[in-house]
Amino acid sequence: MATHEILLIKPVENLGGEGDQVKVRAGYARNFLLPRGMALPLTKSNRKQVEALKKRRAARETEELAGAQALAQKLEKTGLAFAVKTGDGGKMFGAITAPDIHEKLVAAGFTIDRKKIHLFTPVKTLGKHTVKVKLHPEVTVELSFDVVSENPIVAPVEAPKTDDKKGEYRR
Repeated sequence: MATHEILLIKPVENLGGEGDQVKVRAGYARNFLLPRGMALPLTKSNRKQVEALKKRRAARETEELAGAQALAQKLEKTGLAFAVKTGDGGKMFGAITAPDIHEKLVAAGFTIDRKKIHLFTPVKTLGKHTVKVKLHPEVTVELSFDVVSENPIVAPVEAPKTDDKKGEYRR
């Protein structure tokens, strides 16, 4: 397979950040990275740009880390509550999923990518739960939330058992 060595100008997920020299398949470089302005072919003149790109990358990464840490402190103080419909005995209808948590966070004024909320299984029980929010590769926050019933929980009442045979039909 033919490969090209290219210089990344912008960060590309699962490939690298700006200033990285990477080897990719020729078609990926020719059809995706180069036309979108994410990379340049690796030549002598382009290699001079590496230092400037690495400085810009370092500044961007420190800024992102500081922003993620500030957002993490705000998220730790935030408490979310979900009011859900329940049936007999407090059994929930449906479940709380990562998109539901994302909607609540957006409504609370946070701007977080939905993909950063790591809820491995949907929440199907009432009570207090936690979810991991990965804001940055070095910053992860455990966000706690409550799931409560919006209607009062009434335990199912069993009919009293009778031993007498009044009320039975005989043929």
